[in-house]
Amino acid sequence: MPLSTHAARFAQLALANITREYPNFPAHLITSADERPEPRSLHPAFYGAYDWHSSVHMHWLLVRLLRRHGGTSALPGTEEAVAALDRHLTPGNLATEAAYLRERPSFERPYGWAWLLALAAECRALGGPEGQRWAGALEPAVDAVDALLADWLPKATYPVRHGNHPNSAFALGLALDSGELPAGTERAVRERLLSWFADDHDAPAHWEPSGQDFLSPALTEADAMRRVLAPDRLARWLDRFLPGLGTGARCALLEVPVVSDHADPQIGHLLGLTLSRAAALRALADALPDGPVRARLDEAAGAHLTAGLPAVERGDFTTDHWLATFAALALDPVAPPAPRH
Repeated sequence: MPLSTHAARFAQLALANITREYPNFPAHLITSADERPEPRSLHPAFYGAYDWHSSVHMHWLLVRLLRRHGGTSALPGTEEAVAALDRHLTPGNLATEAAYLRERPSFERPYGWAWLLALAAECRALGGPEGQRWAGALEPAVDAVDALLADWLPKATYPVRHGNHPNSAFALGLALDSGELPAGTERAVRERLLSWFADDHDAPAHWEPSGQDFLSPALTEADAMRRVLAPDRLARWLDRFLPGLGTGARCALLEVPVVSDHADPQIGHLLGLTLSRAAALRALADALPDGPVRARLDEAAGAHLTAGLPAVERGDFTTDHWLATFAALALDPVAPPAPRH
């Protein structure tokens, strides 16, 4: 099922969200009674879509759809989309966003950081005058993320393994895919992933999912290791990490999560888990040799995708402000943009 089947609908969702300022959940620490933080004043580029990281990755979705459909003239609603991106991704707006990031080193670490790198990569890969313009405007924010990552990684003794935004493996995998990191920072990311995860074995897959996961701790780790291990080493590592895959034993990671209340903001995270699992299972399967493990992962990816897609657009802002991004990750198997370094 190609992304193009859903492109027009997803683009409308993304555009509606990045331009919607309220309701808004700013992760902003108020330090005095004089502060009156308004979303658009704090984040002139990324004020919409309920929270900062969702705004960033909904911008990413819109640019990715433009890129996957032959540039800025092929997607329905293109003129409106380009106009919104031009209003948001300006040098002035992005300078404000970059300054905000540098002044608050733990803000959106590492999830929002990784999505900003992914957005810059999509703009650069889009090319043309629009892509070049947006990528150029994003450079100060990308430089800020590079500096923040370089400062944080040596201190990150332990990974965050749970299935929400601070998850270390998902963000660093996405950062590597972007190709936006300088060589030194990219090397530090790869070394940190190996130091965290190379010796892991017998993952407690039966503990998953937790009640508000939108990422799988085990699968995000495996998918991160896919980025740093050669295929033969990955297969051996995965056999130790999830030994049940090779034996045919029951594995909870392959079973579609039950979502009892789609409108509940936390339980509804499990809809995202369904789609993020589909993306990770598919990517892992593609990285492995033909055989029973690859077949099991492929089958489970398809089941997760089939279950998750109908929930992407429900007319409920609780899920509509973010879920289409993860549907795009699950649907689009295209390799990440080429590195700029």
